Formats: sequence, structure tokens, C-alpha cells
Amino acid sequence: MKIVVIGGTGLIGSQVVANLRSANLRSAGHEVLAASPNTGVNAVTGEGLADALKGASVVVDVANAPSFADDAAMDFFVRAGRNLAAAEKAAGVTHHVALSVVGTELLLDSGYFRAKLAQEELIASAGVPWTLVRATQFFEFVGAIAGAAIIDGVARVTSASIQPIASADVAEKVAEAALAPPRNGMIEIAGPERLPMVELVKRQFDGIGESREVITDDTAHYFGVLLEDRWLTPNGDAWLSKRRYRDWLAAQPKRVA
Repeated sequence: MKIVVIGGTGLIGSQVVANLRSANLRSAGHEVLAASPNTGVNAVTGEGLADALKGASVVVDVANAPSFADDAAMDFFVRAGRNLAAAEKAAGVTHHVALSVVGTELLLDSGYFRAKLAQEELIASAGVPWTLVRATQFFEFVGAIAGAAIIDGVARVTSASIQPIASADVAEKVAEAALAPPRNGMIEIAGPERLPMVELVKRQFDGIGESREVITDDTAHYFGVLLEDRWLTPNGDAWLSKRRYRDWLAAQPKRVA
């Protein structure tokens, strides 16, 4: 079986490719192609897409927009979604797997999340059997959240709940979805701990040894969105990883002063 991973050289995509290229899967005869502009495949322009999808049974789309600006994000996800749908139908692809975000439909004050919802709607209506994996925020981006919260030396952070997850665990579940039958529906995945975002940011600064005042400010925005509690946490029967943020952070390479 041939599996094409769109965005296959990025943070998530490279790990999905590695999982799918494991020894057991190679011995089962699976072929995995990492497809990205770096390898000559551009879903937004369509360059190289038809050739990459020849003989493919499964397409995994984990590509992300290079810009969070409203129009740029919408253009990226809509053009890529339409091009992928057309190329998959022409190639006879039987399963489309895509990565999205828990709470997308609640975060529509952000143009980025409006674009993600448009992507989801395109997938569901494209006519190719599909599975959507919605994940919570990645551990790897907590530092950026913390940094963006600093105003005049103080980090001002909402108390709304968040339940982050390691990118490695996301990649594992996306790879599993690619090897399973299409759901024509959604899977939600998250980390094991639900906690106020202000507490997560405190753990980030403590973990990197940075002395920083962190205060609760429920007027603070998250990617342009004023959050309600639980918007960034899964509902219902979500899969939960076992890796905790403090343990993950402690295992990261330390900065050299």
C-alpha cells in the first residue's frame, strides 16, 4: 500500500513518515512518500501532486499554513484542499486523513481557525472516504504561547483550560489512523492533563529556569480569540496520551547561557 504524507517534512509529518516507515510496516510492503515543497510536491499550486499520488491508497495531510494571517491561511487551506480532492479522485485514493484542531468551530474569531473549519468542510464533502484527527495544542508550542503573553515584562494569561499533547503522540495517532479504515468522522486526541493555561505557562517558565511574573488575565487573547473555559479541551470519548508536560519539558535540551 502506498501512503503519501502531505507536509511530510515538517514537525508532525516527519514523525508520521518515520512511524509509517517502521520495520514492521516495511516488511508488510508499505511504501511511504514524504511530500512537501521541499520534495517537489506543492498541494497549494498543484505542482507534482498528480505524480506523487500515482498508485496511492492513502493520503495523510498534516501541512500547515506558513502564515496565520486571515486571508493567507484561508487561501492555503482552501486551495490545497481543492487540489488534493481532485488529485485523489483522479488517482483512486481510498482514504484521506487530515490533522486539525480540537475546538476549531468555537474559535472562529480567528481567521486561522475559520480557515481550518473550511478545510474540514472541504474534506467531508470531497467524496473521498476520510478521517479527521483533531488534536489539542502541542507541547512544542507552549513556549511560544508563553512568550506572546509577555507585556511590559509580565505574562498575562487566561485561566481557560488547555490540555496539550506532545507532537510525537499526535504523529503516532495520525499514523494509526492512516492504517485503519476510514471513519468518515472525527477522532479527538489530547494530553493527560487538563489545567488552566496560566498554570501551563508558569510550568513553562519554571521548567526553563526563567524568573517571570505570571498573572491571570481573562481578557488575554489566544491567537486573537477571547477564550471560554473548555474550548481548548476535548469533549466525549477522546484518546488521551500518557506523556505529561513537566516530564516532556524536563527531557528537552537545556539552553546554553
